[in-house]
Amino acid sequence: MEFDNLILKMTQSIVQRDGFRASECFTEDGVYHDVFYGSFAKPNIPKMVEDYFHRDATDFIWDIFDPISNGSIGYARYVFSYDSKLADCDGKRAVFEGIARCELRDGLLLSYHEVADAFTGLSQLGFSGDRLKRIAKKQSSLLLARDESLKHLKGT
Repeated sequence: MEFDNLILKMTQSIVQRDGFRASECFTEDGVYHDVFYGSFAKPNIPKMVEDYFHRDATDFIWDIFDPISNGSIGYARYVFSYDSKLADCDGKRAVFEGIARCELRDGLLLSYHEVADAFTGLSQLGFSGDRLKRIAKKQSSLLLARDESLKHLKGT
């Protein structure tokens, strides 16, 4: 499947609460890496959609812009929004933007990673400074634990 159709199928399946259809976009060993909820292997993607995305939010809109791929890697810009169902921000709308970075194999997603500006949307929900700080620390730890960050930590 062409990357632009693949990324649209995956995102719109999630919006439509169809985790099984979203999982069809992944290789058997494929993994969805979500900026908030963590990593989910293909068999757990339906659970991610049902037990996380649609548990915590409703009225999703996920628009994809400028998808591009060389066959083994793909990128797309997105704007994503929802109405929160979290107790302390129920009904508030949040809008996020980000970039999807995808590894591809045989026309399917081997991995889906997000680089998102999460803090704009979370501030729209009214997250406290302390809560935003905890999220920033977690994201910082994940970034610094990656191999490609090692030389940046050393400054050489």
